[in-house]
Amino acid sequence: MVDRNKLFCVSELAQEFSLTPQALRFYEEKGLLTPARSGRSRVYAYRDYARLVLIQRLKRLGFTLEDIVEYLCLYGAGDGQFAYGLEKIQARLADLLRLRDEIDMTIEELRGLETEARDKLAASKSGKEVARKG
Repeated sequence: MVDRNKLFCVSELAQEFSLTPQALRFYEEKGLLTPARSGRSRVYAYRDYARLVLIQRLKRLGFTLEDIVEYLCLYGAGDGQFAYGLEKIQARLADLLRLRDEIDMTIEELRGLETEARDKLAASKSGKEVARKG
């Protein structure tokens, strides 16, 4: 568990999430992170840490950066945030289920081709053995 009062410098936060400092800057440019300034340095608070946890999770689940930005913009909007999130979750699930069906069909076709190729190879080998004996 991360101390909610801990502040992170760029390199610490980047290392914590296996990101580059450039990735953190990119997220800042997109409005996903809003670090404070300490002199010329950027300082990240727990809020930024928690947002990065959510960003990484949503990215891993296949959500676009635009979806993540919009979701985070709605943060705290109650029903609006949840309705948007639910809509995106249902759409992502539908996409993945369609993809799984396509993958299952492709696997079936490939198994059929594999069986065909094995049968032809076996027939070819047995035909060569008959020719050698004759």
